[in-house]
Amino acid sequence: MSIERVKEYFGKYGMEERIQEFEVSSATVELAAVALHCEPQRIAKTLSFMVEGHAILVVVAGDARIDNPKYKAQFGVKAKMLSPEEVEALIGHGVGGVCPFAVNEGVEVYLDVSLKRFETVFPACGSGNSAIELTIQELEEYSGYAGWVDVCKGY
Repeated sequence: MSIERVKEYFGKYGMEERIQEFEVSSATVELAAVALHCEPQRIAKTLSFMVEGHAILVVVAGDARIDNPKYKAQFGVKAKMLSPEEVEALIGHGVGGVCPFAVNEGVEVYLDVSLKRFETVFPACGSGNSAIELTIQELEEYSGYAGWVDVCKGY
């Protein structure tokens, strides 16, 4: 299971105990906000795309949406999200639990500036009923991010 991979990953840093698992689903921004008792915009949703034949992840604030012109300017291609089947195979986590931790080799992670408004955010941890609260600095450190991007609107 992918949550086990994430627990093992955070275990290397002594942080596995910070992972929260819920009795209810946290597979969408709205459900995660209810489970965590926080504002939906603080949910760090991880979106998966195909860019020039390889998978990338873009972590964005819960209230942000991809802005197609900004995305194309950043990555040089139209935004094409992965199908649910592709997500699990290429990223290593299933839809609803996609996160920027313990992903398959070669997957690049980008963080969207929409997250910078917050002191802490809540990304998933590999399952549809898990999350971890991280500072923005911790998100940078543990996601192994390739860089900050500005590809969203609506926040």
